[in-house]
Amino acid sequence: MEIGHAVFLVAGALAGGIVSGLTGFGTAITALGIWVYAIPPVDASSLSIICSVVSQAQNLHLIWRHIDWKRVLYFVIPGLLGVPLGTFLLPHIDPRLFKLGLGCFLVIYPAYVLTGMRQIETAKGGKTADGAVGFVSGVLGGLTGLSGVLPVVWTDIRGWSKEQKRSVVQFFNMAILSFALVSHAVSGLLTRQVAIEVLIVLPATIGGSWFGAFVYRRLADRGYQRAVMILLLISGATLVWTAW
Repeated sequence: MEIGHAVFLVAGALAGGIVSGLTGFGTAITALGIWVYAIPPVDASSLSIICSVVSQAQNLHLIWRHIDWKRVLYFVIPGLLGVPLGTFLLPHIDPRLFKLGLGCFLVIYPAYVLTGMRQIETAKGGKTADGAVGFVSGVLGGLTGLSGVLPVVWTDIRGWSKEQKRSVVQFFNMAILSFALVSHAVSGLLTRQVAIEVLIVLPATIGGSWFGAFVYRRLADRGYQRAVMILLLISGATLVWTAW
């Protein structure tokens, strides 16, 4: 592998690790845009899943005692059911329109929150609504790997604390992406080349994730919310930009 390509891989892994350590999600959103300049998209997808799982497992101790297992499973079980549907729908959906629609949503909601307008908070729908969000997020995971974006928005709407939000988002992402990793392995996508790339990026992922977690522990609820909303806003803008 050329030195230039290795630099892109390490830079993406470091950025993705920091974001994941800080927020509990976002490795793919952050790293893929850098990695596609160095490696094929299929390899980049497998690499993002592996780095996401490693980063989230590394920081599991941050949320372990805050996990409400009943609440989390209402998201995870429907989400796992949604992943195969998303994979099935992948060849039948116009990627440009999909990215444009999701990107606009991810611009509007964070902008609404960050501008200081009255925050939307509701407990309506209960566990049924939580399960529906989990299912749709699983479908999104199968389609694009963006399984975490809807749970992030939904837990914010629920008005939960940063620990409650992160426990749901991080564990949900970890479960969905672990399932996706098994799917990639069964499909033969985890090649020797991917293994070499993993050896290159893992130190940066682990180091970046540690630094992100260090910052997370020093953020109050409002600071954590702002960090997450800024990331969602950037992600939405990127999706809209690449859809044109």
